[in-house]
Amino acid sequence: MKHALILSVLTALSAPMAAQAACYADYKAKQDAPLRLHYGVAQISEPCTVPAATQQLQPRLQQAGWTLLNVVSVFDENGLAERKESAGPHFLRY
Repeated sequence: MKHALILSVLTALSAPMAAQAACYADYKAKQDAPLRLHYGVAQISEPCTVPAATQQLQPRLQQAGWTLLNVVSVFDENGLAERKESAGPHFLRY
């Protein structure tokens, strides 16, 4: 009985941590006159979905003079390392 109670308490305590897992999106953006393109990675808030990432990234990029072309994917921290080199200076910039 004590073990079941301890297990249920630990499960309840770990649930909020899992719900707050970091979420990231990789995206493509452009600037006109002259045409410039970039690939980047940005941290986004929940929910961790492409539509939510699109909604969050559009104003961030627009403020810096970029137009969001598309969100490629959303992922957790496990996908960061493999995208860092490709994103270059746009890794976690916006």
